[in-house]
Amino acid sequence: MPWQEGLGKDTSDIEVGPEDLRGALNGDEVEVDVRGMTLPRGRHILSSSLRPRGSVVRVISRAREEFVATYTQNAGRAVALPDDNRFYRPIMLRDIPVALRQGDKILVRLISFMGKKDPEGEVIRVLGVAGEHRTEMNAIILEHGFATEFPPEVLQEAKEIEEEHTETIHKEAPTREDFRNKTTFTIDPPDAKDFDDAISLDILADGEYEVGVHIADVSFFVTEKTALEEEAQKRGTSVYLVDSTIPMLPLPLSGNVCSLKENEDRLAFSAVFRMSANGEVRERKFARSIIRSDKRFTYEEAQKVLDSGAGPFMNELSILKSIADTLREKREKEGAIDFGDNEFRFTLDEKGAPVAVFRKERLPTNLLIEEFMLLANREVASFVSRIAKDVPEKNLVFLYRIHDEPKEDRIEELAVFVRALGYEFGRMGHSAGKSDKKIKRYTARDIRKLLADIKGTPEEELIRTATLRSMAKAIYSTKNIGHFGLSFEYYTHFTSPIRRYPDLLVHRILASHLSGSPITRREFGHLERLCIAASEQEAKAADAERDSVRYKQVEFMTKKIGEEFSGTISGVTDWGFYVEEDGSGAEGLVRLQSLKDDYYAHSPKSYSIVGQRTKKKLALGDRVRVRLAAADISARTLDFELIALDEGQAAAARK
Repeated sequence: MPWQEGLGKDTSDIEVGPEDLRGALNGDEVEVDVRGMTLPRGRHILSSSLRPRGSVVRVISRAREEFVATYTQNAGRAVALPDDNRFYRPIMLRDIPVALRQGDKILVRLISFMGKKDPEGEVIRVLGVAGEHRTEMNAIILEHGFATEFPPEVLQEAKEIEEEHTETIHKEAPTREDFRNKTTFTIDPPDAKDFDDAISLDILADGEYEVGVHIADVSFFVTEKTALEEEAQKRGTSVYLVDSTIPMLPLPLSGNVCSLKENEDRLAFSAVFRMSANGEVRERKFARSIIRSDKRFTYEEAQKVLDSGAGPFMNELSILKSIADTLREKREKEGAIDFGDNEFRFTLDEKGAPVAVFRKERLPTNLLIEEFMLLANREVASFVSRIAKDVPEKNLVFLYRIHDEPKEDRIEELAVFVRALGYEFGRMGHSAGKSDKKIKRYTARDIRKLLADIKGTPEEELIRTATLRSMAKAIYSTKNIGHFGLSFEYYTHFTSPIRRYPDLLVHRILASHLSGSPITRREFGHLERLCIAASEQEAKAADAERDSVRYKQVEFMTKKIGEEFSGTISGVTDWGFYVEEDGSGAEGLVRLQSLKDDYYAHSPKSYSIVGQRTKKKLALGDRVRVRLAAADISARTLDFELIALDEGQAAAARK
């Protein structure tokens, strides 16, 4: 978000100006000559943000060599204009394909770029006409380093597994715990293509319950030293665009063999809990299993059964919801933070153009599944961790999903921000060893209270997003520090091995413990490298997903130039302020130069712009009416013009 630019910067960062990059690109490993200190450019920053300034001596290694670009002609030369605006020079092309047309999207491999001369590259793939739906979605995927197709050897392995699946089930069934006689179902989105988790419920004679969380046994099919394993490790995750999924595993596995389909026998890895009605886990066990889902619910279908009190498995759904509600209440009391959901969904026409956009609704059935997935993830991590503590001489190793506490500077920046919007955040405490000195302290409960205080207010989404961005990123690691956001001492990812590589690794480690041959710390270095790579791939996938949503939001708005909208000021900068439109969530810029009634200047401390003559203030969180003046789909930007400030709502927001 624009308001966050320059906040919480590490003073060890070295600022390098464009003239001193010498061909270095974003993410490259470089050797730098440091000379002097400077303030970051173009921002009002506290003096504590002074940082070194330097110049690149040489590029040690490239972060990437392939870039999505648009083909054009410039003074008779074939040129590629990179989509990534951080690539600051056009690429001169060699050996142009015959079929290449002006305006085509292409994938370019960088051949040379020393800084003084224009970079040179070659076309390795023509994606299609810029602006077409599939071309743009593929461009986003490739720009973030993901492949849109699987190598032939990977597809061949997947095909062979699929062809042998019936025989595999027949051979494996006698060796596994059999849950096919248990009431079992899946609950997923309507457009889900794979089903990697199912829930079973058995009502016991003593009034307690056996709840099974059954996860697709991907690690049985995707084994080490195979092409499937290598590709899954490389991808790290599935990627979810506005209309499609780029799967981690080929369709024969992700959509068939490993998918827990209705009324079909499937191999699973099960976490089974004997539970009381108030959600206490009395016993737990983990086993490789065979299951048969009785019903494929969508979230909406399952919710309809609960709301009406009638329909398939109404009693089981009701019991599971009651237990899930209790688990959720307990987590909240222990300080878990719920950032909610602010996802957008699109209705597309036959050409992929957006005709409608809406916010995803979070149903109680979403929360039901979420709680049991959290339970399974927590219990698996706890189980393996306690074994490791009981037998320290074996030097056992595990993969955790960890979430560190927010850094002090980031959380203080958030506190300043929300106070500017009229909210109190944090509480007074005493600094260590100095009982007479009071300082602000921030806990997970303070964050929970803030999120509760803003619920239903005009600035709710703004503050919730800012709060989420002030948090540390959850990552994978072999070193456990707990999960701050969930308030769990032990946590891992076990429940989605079809779409997340770390879950597949967790299955292998758990299986090694159950078989009596646990993976030891001899594998520590290798596993830690896999954790780092998986965390990086996860971040790239999230960026790709956001870019696809942003593209469709702007595309949706291109047909509405000249129309008026209501929105909230979501960012304030030296050059203008950003407005998030209510209906689509699209964000556009109101430039200061477009405001003709006064000369406005940026006031960083109050997150606002202020008229020098009228003292009129436009602040973060204010409600406004704007007109869409321009839309640039290639740059994914919108320009708004201010019509009016909603003074009543703005005043209320600042109280």
